[in-house]
Amino acid sequence: PKLFVLGGGHIAKPLTEFAARVGFAVTVVDDRLSFANKERFPQAEQVICESFERCFDLLQFDPYTYVVIVTRGHRYDLDCLRQVVQRQWAYAGMIGSRRRVKGVKDQLLAEGFDPEVLAKVNAPIGLEIGAITPEEIAISILAQVIGYRRLKEPTLGRESEKIGWTEFDREVIEELSKNKDDRKALATVILTKGSVPRRAGAKMLIWPDGRILGSIGGGCSEGMIIRKALDVIAEGGCTIQRIDLTAEIAEEEGMGCGGMMKVLIESLGGQS
Repeated sequence: PKLFVLGGGHIAKPLTEFAARVGFAVTVVDDRLSFANKERFPQAEQVICESFERCFDLLQFDPYTYVVIVTRGHRYDLDCLRQVVQRQWAYAGMIGSRRRVKGVKDQLLAEGFDPEVLAKVNAPIGLEIGAITPEEIAISILAQVIGYRRLKEPTLGRESEKIGWTEFDREVIEELSKNKDDRKALATVILTKGSVPRRAGAKMLIWPDGRILGSIGGGCSEGMIIRKALDVIAEGGCTIQRIDLTAEIAEEEGMGCGGMMKVLIESLGGQS
């Protein structure tokens, strides 16, 4: 999923780092070159130095886009939110005091923007966890974003229906694009039921020497997939393995309850 961070200040830095770690493709925008550069945001997929009025021509929004507005001032918040509410997104949030947020929303209401759309913007942003430091605030924001990604409604302290987004393992995809001729196997979770550590789409690469990249959930079940993958590398072709995580096995592997996974293992690269 895409995460657009509008503003490159002290909160954007840990937010970008943490978001990249959990699988977001992060784009950071700031109008100051000293704040919009890859040295400051090495984990970002893209860093754009452009005004907040013009940067939206460079951003591709869709219903799976997540947007965080953390600019340095009221005027820039207004520029950003004015553009954001005219586009599609899965989540939008804006930092600021309740007074500052109300001022921005009141201005956009006066300009004729839809109050229902404005009401969907999370402002003030983040979950209420008493965050103070930039890192803590970044965690509160990212937790809310993850809630929108994984749940229909982000909640604290109650169950909510999960949305079945597929997993996306960026490091594995990048490795596949770089080294196409290496002998290896690719394990992909193709179906899950019940409580499982990873969802459909999770990937893991296995090399003949036992090295791996990525994970399908760890534990004994992953070990079994690795052993089967070594056979697939040696013999070629592909196979589908079913993993039944009974309550007993799930407890041993640290999971709350049992479930089922089907994993496709396919041979890639040169032949043995």
